[in-house]
Amino acid sequence: MKCILCESYSFTHICSTCQTNLLSPSLYKRKLSNGVTVISFYNYAEIKELLFTKHTDLGFYVYNILAELSFKKFSQEFHTKEKYISLAVDDTSKSGYSHTAILNRSLKTYNIKPLYNKLRAKNSVSYSGKSKRFRQENPRDFQLKRLKSDNIILVDDIVTTGETLTQACAKIQEQGKAVSFCLTLTDVSNR
Repeated sequence: MKCILCESYSFTHICSTCQTNLLSPSLYKRKLSNGVTVISFYNYAEIKELLFTKHTDLGFYVYNILAELSFKKFSQEFHTKEKYISLAVDDTSKSGYSHTAILNRSLKTYNIKPLYNKLRAKNSVSYSGKSKRFRQENPRDFQLKRLKSDNIILVDDIVTTGETLTQACAKIQEQGKAVSFCLTLTDVSNR
């Protein structure tokens, strides 16, 4: 097959040269309106075209590669005595897989346990390209299954206005829990 970035022959959808030269993650931080920190790994412009694959068959492979290069690397370097759980924001399967579940799965280490099907949106309206006002007027209306851990990491692919993550944090807070921090592939404000 050919690398989708450079069109060289490769055993993977993105060749190792492109993974090294074009997809090396950097850390970007931002605070949500509720004070929770969001850590992102890529500049939006660098991976924008790759993110557009998320609801296609190709997206399954692209998201696995991005997860290995960023989330997995982060989890392997995240050494704490405390145990954490990670929750993917709305890990409902679309197009045969869940892109947020792929990211979440890559966090599995001795001190991070990914959980699935815990935080789901009842409102499936698409926020893509919508304003902050639209997002506030059409909340995701999350449902959250009971959690036991107090150390929670929220996982999503993109943070734009921060409204989705803020709503998810609020739902978790209703159970008397707090989100330690959020992880995303990219923050749209990092263009």
